[in-house]
Amino acid sequence: MDDFLQAMAAGSAERAAAVPSKFSSADFDRPVVPLVLGDFDLIAEIKDRSPVEGTLKNEIQSRAAQASSYAAGGAAAISVLTEPSRFDGDLAHLEEVAAVVPGTPVMRKDFLVEPVQVHEARKAGASGVLLIAALLSDSKLREMLDAAWQHDMFVLLESFDENDLARSSTLMDNADDFERAESGQLLFGVNTRNLRTLEVDNERLRKLSPLLPNARCVAESGLRTADDAASVAEYGYRLALVGTALMRSDDPAALVAAMRKAGSARVAA
Repeated sequence: MDDFLQAMAAGSAERAAAVPSKFSSADFDRPVVPLVLGDFDLIAEIKDRSPVEGTLKNEIQSRAAQASSYAAGGAAAISVLTEPSRFDGDLAHLEEVAAVVPGTPVMRKDFLVEPVQVHEARKAGASGVLLIAALLSDSKLREMLDAAWQHDMFVLLESFDENDLARSSTLMDNADDFERAESGQLLFGVNTRNLRTLEVDNERLRKLSPLLPNARCVAESGLRTADDAASVAEYGYRLALVGTALMRSDDPAALVAAMRKAGSARVAA
């Protein structure tokens, strides 16, 4: 298999080049909704398709209804896939979701490679963005973070391995980034799926837990049950990003609530 992450980055760069570089102040009139975090929280994901699991979009449940279910279950934020070629995503999906859950922050999840894509996300109504450490040089990551901070957005910075996590953790040496991490505006994620090969390492969350920075950390991919949420809470993660299980659930609000409750109970134990 070709390097999936490299292919996604190339496609993202092409899309970034097509984005107008100039924005007006009116483009950013939509409110930024802050993250409000408790003991253990969920970022609930909306995605039409997974490259591994195929079509996920429920023909009965609209994106608006799915997002409303997530908010009803107490999701701290809603992640929306906007990558078009392998996830059937679109920035219009994010706009749709942001409009229907005005009190819940919405995060753009994509393979972002240029600051203009952060501005584009803010214009569409995003209150946060996911950034992938492996895609970005130190200087480019700085540009991307500065673009997000300009709009007071939150950032989920995703790592796949020890090197990614070490690079990401150095941000805690920067006073501004440290303050944003302390407030929960900068989150550090560990993805169990290697986006170069699409293989999943179910032990990665546990193995990397001793290396987590002293900040809010997010367990990403492969979580399906309340017990999974409890397990990652025990490892030190204080949020989980959950997509496929929620997209396939008959009652996503109940699953969001159950995972939040199980994670919080483990944190309190």
